[in-house]
Amino acid sequence: MRAGRLDRSITIQRSTYEVDPAGSPIYTWQDVATVRAEIVQANTEEFIRSYGASDETLVIFRLRYLDGITNADRVIFDDERHDIKEVKEIRRRKGLELRTVWVAGT
Repeated sequence: MRAGRLDRSITIQRSTYEVDPAGSPIYTWQDVATVRAEIVQANTEEFIRSYGASDETLVIFRLRYLDGITNADRVIFDDERHDIKEVKEIRRRKGLELRTVWVAGT
């Protein structure tokens, strides 16, 4: 993986919760890492769903290997939220491809 291609900065966040004094869980997002990444692909696909047509902007980020990243995490890029749909390992711990969906209104 060439360092020159990793020209974007992304933050990976993980959902955590704490319990308030009343005993109710409060969910928050905590930064796991801020890393350099490459945008491999960004496109909009239309899907026909049971409730009608919808657009999803798919973005693939490629970065150096980082242990413990799952589909439950999310990516923040340019102050916009991207939910991780798939994590693919590149070679043996060489890098990761994060296939994400941009979430509108964030």
